Amino acid sequence: MPIKEETFTNNNIICGRNSVLEAVRSGREIDRLLVAHGVSGGSVAAIIAKCSAKGILIKEVSPQKLDYLCGNANHQGVAVMFSAQEYCTVDDILESAKEKNENPFIIICDEVEDPHNLGAIIRSAEACGVHGIIIPKRRSASLNATVAKSASGALEYMKVARVTNIANEIDNLKKNGVWVFGADMDGKDYTSFDYSIPVAVVIGNEGKGIGRLVAQKCDEIISLPMKGKINSLNASVAAGVLMYEVVRKRG
Repeated sequence: MPIKEETFTNNNIICGRNSVLEAVRSGREIDRLLVAHGVSGGSVAAIIAKCSAKGILIKEVSPQKLDYLCGNANHQGVAVMFSAQEYCTVDDILESAKEKNENPFIIICDEVEDPHNLGAIIRSAEACGVHGIIIPKRRSASLNATVAKSASGALEYMKVARVTNIANEIDNLKKNGVWVFGADMDGKDYTSFDYSIPVAVVIGNEGKGIGRLVAQKCDEIISLPMKGKINSLNASVAAGVLMYEVVRKRG
């Protein structure tokens, strides 16, 4: 006897094979497809194929985690998660700066994986007049409910672009006259630069920092002074300090 689908929905997740398939077909922006370990074939294979063709991130998770996310509904091994806010393009961010007659001020999050950190960065960015934030599709927190909550409403006003390759996007920003600063321990004093020019600041992963290739693409590597016994700051704290230095220099 076939298992009856029990659809569970909230603002951020839909589960159940038929519901997921219709969500994918609808064209609504999907953050990622979640597939339980060991589930394959039939309609699941069709869902995976459609998501792959649309460039939707596909992530395999434990059945227990999927149970939890879906409120213990019969998810039949699949669910889709939606963004708390729609993504924009990098061109949208640049256009926003142009419309305000301001030099672009952009934050690039290179594999910031903690949603609380990403939310806090978005909150500070909105307060500092940042025109937009760029995040990668993979190995990054996405615009989920936790990010939205941590951003305390700022997500509603902040443009966020999600791109396939951060290093390539830095090249594109440079072509648009943007000077790219990467935050890392072994850089120059962060206060020694003029940030009144078009600026993008790269904030790295909580543990690894910015990637090697991304660092090589940066025009300058900048550092915060560390006077204590630890050698790094929380990603969102470091981002906040650097953003306010840009604000200070811009007057």
